[in-house]
Amino acid sequence: MTRSRQNWDVLVVGAGPAGMAAACEAAQAGARVALLDSQHTLGGQIWHGEQQHPKSRAARHWFSRVQALDITVFTRTTVVAAFSPQSLLAETPKGPLVFDWHRLILATGARELFIPFPGWTTPHVTGAGGLQSLVKSGWPIQGKRVVLAGSGPLLLAVAQAIKKEGAHVCCIAEQTPWLRLAAFGQGAAAHISKLWQGVDIGLSLLGVPYHCGWWPVRAEGQDLLRRVTLSNGRRERSIECDVLACGFGLVPNLKLASLLGCAGGGPFVSVDSHQQTPREHVYCAGELTGIGGVDAALVEGRIAGLCAAGQLDRARTLFPRRRSWHCFQDKMAQAFGLQEALKSLPDEHTVVCRCEDISYGQLVSHANWQDAKLQTRCGMGSCQGCTCGASLQFLLGWSRASERPPVLSTSIKTLIGEETGH
Repeated sequence: MTRSRQNWDVLVVGAGPAGMAAACEAAQAGARVALLDSQHTLGGQIWHGEQQHPKSRAARHWFSRVQALDITVFTRTTVVAAFSPQSLLAETPKGPLVFDWHRLILATGARELFIPFPGWTTPHVTGAGGLQSLVKSGWPIQGKRVVLAGSGPLLLAVAQAIKKEGAHVCCIAEQTPWLRLAAFGQGAAAHISKLWQGVDIGLSLLGVPYHCGWWPVRAEGQDLLRRVTLSNGRRERSIECDVLACGFGLVPNLKLASLLGCAGGGPFVSVDSHQQTPREHVYCAGELTGIGGVDAALVEGRIAGLCAAGQLDRARTLFPRRRSWHCFQDKMAQAFGLQEALKSLPDEHTVVCRCEDISYGQLVSHANWQDAKLQTRCGMGSCQGCTCGASLQFLLGWSRASERPPVLSTSIKTLIGEETGH
């Protein structure tokens, strides 16, 4: 199979809020812009499935702008390798395609952090965001008893969404203690939009038990989930349920940034005031630079798009707004930091790498990620360590080795295809 090539002034990888905002600002400034995403539709995880019927004012605004501007959108398009210093190789429904770029904006978002515990692989135990995506895609939730557990505002947002669809939310177990949560609430009150959003969610979840300082330690059931056991470190309680949705916060999707030499080994990509990474002409926006929610992602995306298109003065007018949302981001990170007790959740039989069926007991004796990978095949399955890598970084402090292409599973014909012209 032959590879065709296309050349773009600004190439944006990731079509969530940050990527959409970046593409719009760059296109508005006159750049030739391509917007890529591996999903079937735009919106990322936060606006998944809302392209035709957006549910918020912000979503309506940005979906409309993408449609109105001269932006070439490539969905179901997965970047798998850096073909040359300023080219990316992608797998598309029509075959392999090489994207040559003059400016590159990475907005690849984040995924949920899973902390393995006994029974977490039981059917109907899922991620909190994963459950939300399933429901948006039509998975029947009406009448099901659901427990949400883990950490962060996502638990509340998912609880609100599934309750509207007829689910019975048994409880929300938030690992953050009450005192830390109360301090966060006081600080967040300065952001009026977040305050009203919190009030709206709180009113919609009246009557739903909200347990602070509790987390899941065991899920039980044979063919399907039957009950979950929660703990606060001193005592336990068991709750009968049909679905357990867990999420212990978010971790950035750094694979492509690492491959391009932008990640720098830290938990997030470091950028300058123009959202530019240490690599010249490569910008990052959204969760790659810090977990701050949709508002922070949008303003970062706008700044990245303007700077990539050479509109530095216009970008600087957005700096105060970004500073405000970064302040909120810092408060959120401090409030929802994970407790050390969660590192003791898996026992020796708990599966950590689901792709290769590798247990915690098989991994804990190894010195680092590379050693464990060589000896057990941990992280060598279809997800390429996206899930277990983040889990082991939290549990054992292991850092991932440098990325090598392909960064995601792809077909051999995509990698060996011959090139054609533009």
